[in-house]
Amino acid sequence: MRGFGKYAIWVYSGMALVFLMVPIIYTIVFSFNDSRRTNIVWRGFTFDNWLNVCSAQGVCQAFANSILIGLVATVLATTLGTMIAIALVRYRFRFRSATTLLLFLPMATPEVVLGAGLAAQFLQAGVGKGIGTIILAHTMFCISFVVVTVRARVASLDPALEEAGRDLYASPREVFWRITFPLLLPGITAAALLSFALSFDDFIITNFNRGADVTFPSYIYTAAARGIPAEANVIASGVFLLAIALVLISQFSAAARRRKLALTP
Repeated sequence: MRGFGKYAIWVYSGMALVFLMVPIIYTIVFSFNDSRRTNIVWRGFTFDNWLNVCSAQGVCQAFANSILIGLVATVLATTLGTMIAIALVRYRFRFRSATTLLLFLPMATPEVVLGAGLAAQFLQAGVGKGIGTIILAHTMFCISFVVVTVRARVASLDPALEEAGRDLYASPREVFWRITFPLLLPGITAAALLSFALSFDDFIITNFNRGADVTFPSYIYTAAARGIPAEANVIASGVFLLAIALVLISQFSAAARRRKLALTP
């Protein structure tokens, strides 16, 4: 038992890694499948799917819709969430605690409830469902995640830095853009990335409020019954590889900055 306990953490970690990586590896491998009507059975290796990624009807349009919705919802949620986070940390006002509680509710509420509730509101208001309603829905539930992320960053700032800027006769606008915003930027960037990932990946809330428009997760759900087209696997593989590349670039850049600071006398 002592010998097994010594290697147990490695065994458990390896099993967890395999469990997480199998669907990703399957997606990447079958993006090279010479599929015909379905992409369930391996029929041979080909690069045609990568060279003609838009040959499957609707897949590129669905991907473009998801990118557009994710970018717009991220900008709106990050802007509003950052302002709310600063207000909650720096200012005292009536119903501050109630506002904090209300911001956490979308995170604790099941997505099917949020999606159905928003769909009912749009229907009652006579608003036609489409890209606009999806953006509004995504902005609504992404704001909570932005507030939580940025709020932690705001709470960790040293007020003395901003006071030093004011002592040097900087205006409130200059203090914010030259001191506060650069210090908040890592938290804002992390919140924006999280918001975009949540928006791009969402299916349940989107499905209630999309109308006739199709996003990439909706396209995958519809196509799954007959086997997801290999072109969809290509897009999913590309997104995964791009995310890995961004993480590696970020890590290498941070390591380079640390080495530079360590060498600075």
